Order: sequence, then structure tokens, then C-alpha cells
Amino acid sequence: MAAALILGWWLVAASWAQQLPRPSLSLHPNQGVSLGDNVTLRCHLPHPAAWVRLYQYQNATYIEQKDNVQDMAEFSLAGIKQVDAVRYQCQYQGLEPAGTSEKSHPVELLVTDHRYPPPGISLIPREYVKMETNITIQCWNQQYGGTIFLHKDGHSAPIQHQEPNGGGTATFTLFGVTPADSGTYRCSYRVGGSYLLSSPLGDNVTLEVIPRPAPPGDNVGPSRNLVAAVSGGCAAAIVIIIVLTVSFLLVAQRRRMQTDERPGGEGVKWL
Repeated sequence: MAAALILGWWLVAASWAQQLPRPSLSLHPNQGVSLGDNVTLRCHLPHPAAWVRLYQYQNATYIEQKDNVQDMAEFSLAGIKQVDAVRYQCQYQGLEPAGTSEKSHPVELLVTDHRYPPPGISLIPREYVKMETNITIQCWNQQYGGTIFLHKDGHSAPIQHQEPNGGGTATFTLFGVTPADSGTYRCSYRVGGSYLLSSPLGDNVTLEVIPRPAPPGDNVGPSRNLVAAVSGGCAAAIVIIIVLTVSFLLVAQRRRMQTDERPGGEGVKWL
């Protein structure tokens, strides 16, 4: 009987957990965090909660708890240290409906450690290239290993990543480049180990893709259209002027005739 009661309670609790929507966790700032910085983690709730807890990923013991939360709980990490560079999750206990939610999807707190030197970078061919050219960007980190990431200015996340070869070099290829590939590129590498540590961004290289010139015939069409439009406009203006002039003359002649027909007007004189 006791086993049946325990099983029934467990099934009810599991059904409650399934019914409660999962919370979401966000980092602020979500990039560019360095050792010693302050970070805020916000757990967003779909329902009011009796409590909200913050966890490190795959750790059963929670770091901090907030009680009686309506829609969002904030957790502050001050003076970020190396051990803080991990993944985080949050969880809540609902009021109505009651029950404990699943943990949120994990978020990564990637921390830049300026004690590691930035990687080198090269661009082949250099700088100005024609469209449809294949471009090679090489980044190297010969001492610390770890995945190498390629960044493009204006993009919040790396655009490519790669494990380096035995010499510590990663080779990124941009195939058939277009003007959209123009921009400034840099590299970083993620330090190996259990913590999410990154090197600073390295020096940059600038790629400028030269647009293909338009065929000669493409420029003739707009010019012809412009000439035709101007000519048509002039012709229409001339026609309007002629019509107005004729109308004015006809009205003047009619008024003159009406004046001549009035009584007392000058008639024909007889000799």
C-alpha cells in the first residue's frame, strides 16, 4: 500500500512538472564578459512562482534562490572568476498550477581571459578581390590549443569555428565571395578545459570585394528612357500651349462679335 501511494504521488508530481512550461534564462551582458566583470542572469517565468533557483549545469545543488517571484528573477554574479565560466540553468516552483518545472535550457557564460595571448591572422589573397574569388583566412594559436573561432564585425556570434591542425593553425575558406562578404575579420580561441574561457580577439584583416561592373548595354536603357520621358514631356507641353492659345483667340473673337451686334453699335454707313 505504501509503495502504491509513493508511486501515485510520484506520477502526480511528474504530471505537474510536465504541465508547467519551462522557464528561460538570459545573460546580461551576453557577450564580451571578462574576468572581474559583473553579470546578471535573468530567469523569465510563464507563471508566478513560490521560488526560483539558479543552478550550474549538471549540478543538483542550487546556487541561489529567490522567493515569491511574479515573472522574472534576477541573479547577480559579481567579480567573475574562472570558476564562474560555466553553463547555467534555472527552475521554479509554480503557485497555480502547482508543481516544479523542468530546468531551463542551459546558457553559456563565456569569459575572456586576457592572460592568454590573442591569435594571429592572415588573409589570402589580400584585401581587394573580385567577385566569385575563393578567400582563405588562416588563424593560429601555437601554444594553447583549443577550438579557433572566426568573427566578422557586426555579427554577435562567430561565423565559423574549427579545430586547429598539429601546428595550431585553422584554415577558413570563403567560397565565391560577393560584396556581402566584405568586412573586417578577427579570430579568437577557446581555451581547453572544463571552464568556458576565451582568448581576446586578435588583430583584424579587412576584405573588400569589388563588385562586377555592369555590362555596357545596361547603362543605355535608363538614358534612353530619360530622353524619351523628357521628349514626351516637352511635346505634351507644346500641345497644351497651342490648345490654350487657340482657345484664347476663339474667346476673344466671340466677344468682339457680340460687341458689334449690340443696339447702338456702329453699323454700316451709307454714302
